[in-house]
Amino acid sequence: MTPAEAALVQLPVPDDDAVPEYMRALERAASYLTQAQRRQLRRAWAVGAVAHAGQTRRSGEPYITHPVAVAGVLAEQKVDVESLIAAILHDTIEDTPLTRAALASEFGETVAELVDGVTKLDKLQFEDREHAAAESFRKMLLAMARDLRVILIKLADRLHNMRTLGAQPAPARERIARETLEIYAPIAQRLGMNLIKTELQDLGFHALHPLRHLVLEKRLRTQPLVRRESLAKIEAQLAQRLTNDGLTYRLVSRVKSPWSIYSKMQAEGKTFSQVIDVFGFRIIVGSVAECYHALGVAHAVFKPLDGRFRDFIAIPKANGYQSLHTVLFGPYGAPIEVQIRTEEMDLVAERGIAAHWAYKHGGAAPNSAQTRASSWIADLLESQSATGSSLEFLENVKVDLFPDEVYLFTPKGDILSLPRNATALDFAYAVHTDVGNRAVAARVDRQLVPLRTQLASGQKVEVITAKSSLPKPQWLEFVATGKARTAIRQQLKHLEHEDAVQLGHRMLDSALENLDSSLERLSKAQLEAYLGDHRYPRLEALLADIALGNRMPAQVAQSLACRGEDASEPVARIQAPGDRIMITGNERGVVTFASCCMPIPGDEIMGYHSAGRGIVVHRVDCPNVAEYRKSPERWVAIGWDRDVVGDYNVALRIEAENRPGVLAQIAAAIAHADSNIDGVEYIDRDASIAAIRFAIEVRNRDHLAEVIRRTRRLAVVHGVQRF
Repeated sequence: MTPAEAALVQLPVPDDDAVPEYMRALERAASYLTQAQRRQLRRAWAVGAVAHAGQTRRSGEPYITHPVAVAGVLAEQKVDVESLIAAILHDTIEDTPLTRAALASEFGETVAELVDGVTKLDKLQFEDREHAAAESFRKMLLAMARDLRVILIKLADRLHNMRTLGAQPAPARERIARETLEIYAPIAQRLGMNLIKTELQDLGFHALHPLRHLVLEKRLRTQPLVRRESLAKIEAQLAQRLTNDGLTYRLVSRVKSPWSIYSKMQAEGKTFSQVIDVFGFRIIVGSVAECYHALGVAHAVFKPLDGRFRDFIAIPKANGYQSLHTVLFGPYGAPIEVQIRTEEMDLVAERGIAAHWAYKHGGAAPNSAQTRASSWIADLLESQSATGSSLEFLENVKVDLFPDEVYLFTPKGDILSLPRNATALDFAYAVHTDVGNRAVAARVDRQLVPLRTQLASGQKVEVITAKSSLPKPQWLEFVATGKARTAIRQQLKHLEHEDAVQLGHRMLDSALENLDSSLERLSKAQLEAYLGDHRYPRLEALLADIALGNRMPAQVAQSLACRGEDASEPVARIQAPGDRIMITGNERGVVTFASCCMPIPGDEIMGYHSAGRGIVVHRVDCPNVAEYRKSPERWVAIGWDRDVVGDYNVALRIEAENRPGVLAQIAAAIAHADSNIDGVEYIDRDASIAAIRFAIEVRNRDHLAEVIRRTRRLAVVHGVQRF
């Protein structure tokens, strides 16, 4: 620690006379702390005030007022003293001479860790603001995994910035508001912090669409007299019946926020008058049993709306939220939403993870918001370690922040919650990554279904796996969760890399054989010198680059062969047919089949080395091959292996009678030949004849010949030819 830092952190605790009003307000909000803890808080303010001396906000206020206000937001949540100290000092590492080591020395390692977790990465260089924000967000989530209090401080920081957003220029206001609505408000919701979430959404909506916000706010204030009379009548009748049944309760009326109403109007295409649950009531009772008692009372007073009852007590939301929801037909035909919960549930619903702060007292209950938040963060941690870029990670997090969920049962009766539109494959990855990677189908309520099947709440799902199964690129088209998407991408990259290494090995060995050499005959020094010159960490990276077309095997072979001590300039032989690289069809990661000629096993083929794509396989008689002859160094002599496997795309032009039922007959003939149809397209048709293009899958030329024979036998078919 430098002398300047030592002098800064060892400042004396200020007297009452030296403390400004904004700090006194924080101390009043933190009155639940002990006197010794409040002295620590004042000491942190003294250090922060000196460290930020001379710095001002855009509004002209001293900068220190911002971190103190952030601590004030947290004090309302009654968090611990370490969180409040870290909030006061959260910008010191980033914007002042204070270092992490100095903070750890004076205020403890925990405070230093919290401040470091919140600190943005502004001092590093990124391609643009978007990458910087994504990497900063990634770092913050990693810090959250170590200590959930990091996100509490970050949310409070964002909330105060939103409250004072008016001082920012218009472009910054729009960017910050959009980021708040897309990322920070959903995170607050995911962590169960309803009070902070609601205010973030309302402030973001006001900044992004001020006129729409104003109109909705005015409509809420000037509701028709009939609606207000209806609410008063419902409140009186509910209170009377609850009292008569001997329940001790709090009855609170509630109004949806402008952002919540606007979101519903946008999502469902409704007008303001069509949104039925703008107003509602919350009944807060003493126990879970009394919740169901109160529900019975509410349904006895007013008839419930069919299909609108939700039991989040038996099956809590992913963020720990618990409550009973029902919608009643009130007087004058106005539907009214009623929420019923205990005092503890209400505290969790409003404050989320801040409601059960248990760092000093041994841990939270198994179903608490904090435990569920820790589980979510653990999943994010697993996801980020397998994600290539910060932007991709941020997109995966956004996917996981959907507020609507489905609740599903495993065969053992455990409950899993997944986002709306989740599929059986998402369920498989939620059970375990290995289960997802090996999945082939699923049973939903004992019915066999494909992996792309979307799931609904209450279903029992069992995943069917096979050891030989591997993820497919098509899976990315229908998964809904970030965890599944990340796991599939990681596995596909791994498979492609393995394919590329194997194919690159064969290609380089073939090129070396033309120079009377081989990889086995090269010395370790020769290989290491080449890898070092071209900055490859290991041989596998070079081989993968060769397969992907980023390096020509002949050039690499020439360079390697010339590195021998007594080697003279070798003379390349003309590649003989026996030197061809044989492909099995398993190299789909680095071998692609040209869509212009659609080669299948049995066709005479040639390969063209395309940078970044690997080998593109064409039929020898493909019209495009003439163009590739201009670059002979990119040709690759290839052939079909004896054990070739897989299904290959091919197209048929079928001329048939143009009348109803013909298409079905042709499709049936193709199916009887054990071929799948990928697509059907009319090319030309007149009153009597139609030319149809069928895109199908076959194993080889013999299989294709069988398909053609079966379709030609049909009386309605006049001609069949391969495209």
